[in-house]
Amino acid sequence: MNNKKILIILSISLIILTGFLIETKTIHKILYPKKYSDYVERYSKEFNIEENLVYSIMKAESKFKKDAISNKGAKGLMQISDITRDWAIEELNLENNIDIFDPETNIKIGCWYLNKLYKEFGNLDLVVAAYNGGSGNVNKWLGNNEYSKDGKMLHNIPFTETSNYVDKVKKNYKNYNSIYCKEGKTNEKN
Repeated sequence: MNNKKILIILSISLIILTGFLIETKTIHKILYPKKYSDYVERYSKEFNIEENLVYSIMKAESKFKKDAISNKGAKGLMQISDITRDWAIEELNLENNIDIFDPETNIKIGCWYLNKLYKEFGNLDLVVAAYNGGSGNVNKWLGNNEYSKDGKMLHNIPFTETSNYVDKVKKNYKNYNSIYCKEGKTNEKN
């Protein structure tokens, strides 16, 4: 085969490969969208939470459906419970009649709550477990040798739902960081 044919084949292969990589990135962005980005950017910055974690939780909690309601009554994009909503109303000086389904309000409260959990636990796995299973349960598990060998990390989560949730959020988080962060760098807090 002469050099001209080899060059043409290599050029075509490069064009096809480039198209495939661009298409793959587009597909990944469809699977891992950054919906409500104005609110996520604003409140993740205000409450010092990494944006991709917020997207990861929204994807796991509601699949970005602003009117989602869980079987336990948690509401909105970030699945805010009534107890957390009431606590946020008091702490953030919000109106009593807030619309928890409003994306901005829901994301603000979700970011505020994640910040509270980071202040309490300081570790991604524990924060995510507490977001789903409750901080009281995480504290109990940390004090139990059956679930925590050192009282600082969980080696076993007794709630299957919470264990699966932690895995799902961490998978989402890894994918968001891979798709959207330059050079694979993340702003993970632990």
